[in-house]
Amino acid sequence: MLKLYGFAVSNYYNMVKLALLEKDLPFEEVPFYAGQSPEALAISPRGKVPVLGTPQGFVNETAVILPYIDDTQPGVKLLPADPFQRARVLALAKEIELYIELPARASFGEAFFGMVLPEAIKEKTRAELLLGFAALKRHGAFAPYVAGSEFSMADIYFLYSVDVACEVGQILFGIDLLADMPEAKALLERLHQWPNVQRIAADKDAAMPAFLAMIAAKQ
Repeated sequence: MLKLYGFAVSNYYNMVKLALLEKDLPFEEVPFYAGQSPEALAISPRGKVPVLGTPQGFVNETAVILPYIDDTQPGVKLLPADPFQRARVLALAKEIELYIELPARASFGEAFFGMVLPEAIKEKTRAELLLGFAALKRHGAFAPYVAGSEFSMADIYFLYSVDVACEVGQILFGIDLLADMPEAKALLERLHQWPNVQRIAADKDAAMPAFLAMIAAKQ
């Protein structure tokens, strides 16, 4: 059986979890936090989450785990068979990660965890988010899914990256990053109604108090 290592508050963990659930695969969730302990590094070379445990060994990095699951497991396909269309889905997922999720992450501390960040960091986040959402508007199809007519890996990245980025935009800057992207906003709302997405959200809510306590203890 596949094993998913990580914790329910991590959006990257939840990307992999949604893929496993949508494919209706049996898997075991193994609590695992990022770190540099020998135990963590034995599972993940950089001590990051998530990690997928397989009969052959561990697979790390979400951008690798999701295609691995799609290539080796049955169920709904996350990547098209056509090489060009596959490349387009992968490019959209990577653009969402690099130009939306990572800039937003730089300001998670103030948006969600009570930290105070330098204005320069927040301004950089704001500028890069505006550029990232402009790129998504140009490249995304939203017909009705991010890459076209079929749900794909790009939608998983969209759901768990754009969602938190929009929260950062609203909390820190008072802006609606999807204001001029009604199709994208509608897709996000639809995805939030999916049973497996709601299950993951409930698991995240249940895990959040302990996670926030752990963060507070480290500050």
